Amino acid sequence: MSNQNKMIGLSTFIGLTMALCATVRSIPTLAAAGWTLVTYIIFAVVFFAAPIAFISGELSTMLPQEGGPQLWVKTALGNKWGFVVAWLLWVQMFPGMVMVASTLGPLLGNTFGNVALGNNHWFILGCILIIYWIITFLNLKFDMAKVGGNIGVWLGVYIPVLVIFIMGVFALAKVGIVAHGYLGNFSWSKLLPNLQNMDTFKYLAGIMFIFVGIEMSSVYMPRLKDATKNYTKGVFVSLIGLVLLNLVNATLVANVVPDGKMELSNITQPILIYCHILGLPTIIANIFSFMVFIGVLLQLSAWVTGPSKTIIQVARDGLLPPKFKFHRQNEYGVSRNVVLTQSIIISLFALLYGVMEDVNTVFLTLTNATTIIYSIVYILIAIALIKLRKEQPDTPRPYRIGKKGNSKALTVTTMLILSIIIVVIATLGSSTWVIGVLVGLITIIMFVIPLIINKFKKDAWLTETKKDLEVHGDNIEN
Repeated sequence: MSNQNKMIGLSTFIGLTMALCATVRSIPTLAAAGWTLVTYIIFAVVFFAAPIAFISGELSTMLPQEGGPQLWVKTALGNKWGFVVAWLLWVQMFPGMVMVASTLGPLLGNTFGNVALGNNHWFILGCILIIYWIITFLNLKFDMAKVGGNIGVWLGVYIPVLVIFIMGVFALAKVGIVAHGYLGNFSWSKLLPNLQNMDTFKYLAGIMFIFVGIEMSSVYMPRLKDATKNYTKGVFVSLIGLVLLNLVNATLVANVVPDGKMELSNITQPILIYCHILGLPTIIANIFSFMVFIGVLLQLSAWVTGPSKTIIQVARDGLLPPKFKFHRQNEYGVSRNVVLTQSIIISLFALLYGVMEDVNTVFLTLTNATTIIYSIVYILIAIALIKLRKEQPDTPRPYRIGKKGNSKALTVTTMLILSIIIVVIATLGSSTWVIGVLVGLITIIMFVIPLIINKFKKDAWLTETKKDLEVHGDNIEN
């Protein structure tokens, strides 16, 4: 039996699921919400993450073929909406990758002990453009997906999370609750957004973003021992683990960062504060920054080609004009035209750091846009589940939401769609008009483009694409 086909136990599944969503990038955003972070993260888990995981669990066992969300929606709603899902899963990475890459500037600045440089919007823009294009060209020449993927997760996620936690605990033990921090003295009223802290709504989408991608855990279902029982159990334990991981670290960070001074894209900020509180040399922060910098670089590199593979398949299905040459790929399964197109668009998104001086505003705009674009995919997945329940009631579902009837499935999908509506209203309503307009425009444009392409789709696209592949072979880029 090959390693790929070996069954995995509950504990391994929990670890794999947590790894999909574990990150340090969201900690400052969560911490900036103050005590309301507790309410927000519970809301995100109950109404957003858990429903996504359960819906994906049923659909992935009902349709175990490769394709994931695109296949689920295509089967239920047709080719048009399957294409829209594939497109949205690709384009969400445009603002998403810029948001992730925007941490490189602060990390590089802090590596050399120059905090001011790391927070300069022009320096951040330069880092994004130069580093991302280097990564792009490396991915075209080498199989970068195999280079340092696991190392990137350790340097960029696991070790930093542990360092932040240990230093945070010692800092809390030494100074207690800091009066001028984002937490301040506790009161029950601070757990809920009110007239005094309504502006924390603008962080809600960023907090939901922590759990984006949780649906990918469903790919492990065919290899999970006693999947019907262990999937639900594993998802719940994973979500509890993610909540504790983020909640504890964010609370520790929120305690020490002075109110109004949170730097959303600078994960080294709390480390510097911890060093000051504990009387430790700031070289710890320099080493921490360099380590996370390398980790983020390796993670970015691994993500460059991932979503683009779906677009290659979509192009080969005749859903995109052959003149784009998105159907062509090299020996590493990478499409030069797809990768170059996404790099150009990502560069355009990065220009927000050139035209807007407030780094936090740009970071929040990109995070919110990514979350809302991804949420459209989740709405379509939820609709697909209900439609397939009605149209294909007898199709085997090794994992099913509710043993009988459709009431539990309806409840879960309603919770998910309701949470997304609340997040969109809360995000746009509490943001400045600049963030609101930008997020709205980005979302609408990215959603409308695939509908326009589909409207003008021609049968000849598939014919020409197949002909090109027959003439030149599968891997036709050198």
